[in-house]
Amino acid sequence: MIIAVDFDGVLTPNGHWPEVGEPNTKLFEWLKFYRELGGKLILWTNRTGAALENAVAFCKEQGLEFDTVNKNLPEIMERFNDDGPKVTADLYIDDKAAHVEFRGGGKS
Repeated sequence: MIIAVDFDGVLTPNGHWPEVGEPNTKLFEWLKFYRELGGKLILWTNRTGAALENAVAFCKEQGLEFDTVNKNLPEIMERFNDDGPKVTADLYIDDKAAHVEFRGGGKS
């Protein structure tokens, strides 16, 4: 299973971009455990340049490393012969997310 996790507002819930803020320690611990079990992690953030480098370094300081940052895992790119603009994951953790499920429809 692949998890894509956002940085601002999630891994650092009280940060004010481009500053980092304090770590969401419970989430960091859970993600580290998940990765130890063989799960794959993508850091999925709008940060670029120095702000992105700071975020990655901050995560490493917390003991969390990612399989990739803002791109698909190599096995996904190989499977689809491309790295599309949207990362492929089984679970997205984002403070701006909403789960929408449409039911019904069809012919009347």
